[in-house]
Amino acid sequence: MATLMKFEFATATRILFGSGMVRDVPSLSVELGKRACVVTGRTGERAQSLLDQLKTHGIESLTCHVDGEPTTESAKAAVETARSGQCDLVISIGGGSVLDTGKVVAAMLTNTGKLENYLEVVGPGEALTQVAAPHIAIPTTAGTGAEVTRNAVLGVPEYQVKVSMRSPLMLPCIALVDPDLTHSMPSSITATTGLDALTQLIEVYVSNKANPLTDGLCREGLKRAGRSLRRAYQDGVHSSAREDMAVASLFSGLGLANAKLGAVHGFAGPLGGMLSAPHGAVCARLLPFVMETNVRALQSRKPDSEILSRYDDVAQLLTRRTTAKANDGVKWVQDLCATLNVPSLTEFGLAEREFSTAVAKARKSSSMKGNPIELTESELLEILKKACSRTK
Repeated sequence: MATLMKFEFATATRILFGSGMVRDVPSLSVELGKRACVVTGRTGERAQSLLDQLKTHGIESLTCHVDGEPTTESAKAAVETARSGQCDLVISIGGGSVLDTGKVVAAMLTNTGKLENYLEVVGPGEALTQVAAPHIAIPTTAGTGAEVTRNAVLGVPEYQVKVSMRSPLMLPCIALVDPDLTHSMPSSITATTGLDALTQLIEVYVSNKANPLTDGLCREGLKRAGRSLRRAYQDGVHSSAREDMAVASLFSGLGLANAKLGAVHGFAGPLGGMLSAPHGAVCARLLPFVMETNVRALQSRKPDSEILSRYDDVAQLLTRRTTAKANDGVKWVQDLCATLNVPSLTEFGLAEREFSTAVAKARKSSSMKGNPIELTESELLEILKKACSRTK
């Protein structure tokens, strides 16, 4: 008997997509607030034009800079800056770290108490009670889809782990995706962010919490990533490739916000806390080995699983061959990661003596609960061993 379907879908109040749309931010902002906290990357150069335009529209602003992966301490500093500046609007323009910080700032402008109280795993994970302050999220990379997700990932150095602050009330009121902003990404960032988006699309599609809405988004995203990620890596100003990857990233965020991920992200949280490595790079290195292990485990222990046919779908969408099977998809991803020069986790400092700790932490992660099959400890250890090998 078929199980009764039940799912939820939530996203940003408005999603605006298109070349040159960043120019609309000042006029959109006028409707939302009078004093903006603009969250940017390390230098803030990309945001200078925006700051100037906000001023001409009568909107005062101050800036918060995010240098590297966000932590609880850097997020609290940004919150304090926004509060002391009496900001009533948040605009985040940058990569996933910037957007996640923007979501935390917007949430804490309207909610009381300590940030730690709202964190999962290391805190009690209390629920937010108030809708976040108006937030316009503008990605400049094509990878995380953080502009449409309902959580923010923060590193907690004292616990050597990354955890989430999570609530539907954190969703930005406007997600503005302008593919032109991604043209300046260097090839290495194009590779890791693009592979992060690809990972999210694959993991959501084969997740045990997938639903018809996320299925459609993932299929379209996989088709676009399959035809354009290599091209965007090789030719950063190829407009159609950049647009495809911006769509793929957006759809991956919509998917993960409304389904579950899997073992790649199950590992990525703990490893992100243990290593000085970008989230996308960790996901990129783990992806082919997790796919390979999942397919083999399903073939061995659940040969009649519907998920195997979904892995066939993934292979066909990526290779554009209607006869492709799951193992062909694994090989395609392995070859892609070799072409994009994805580094070994050893290069980020992961040692074999840390494998057991990483596995223990990963098994407790929320993402691991979405994996299509429960992997054994030996299978998880084997994934890390391969991810640390020097071979591509």
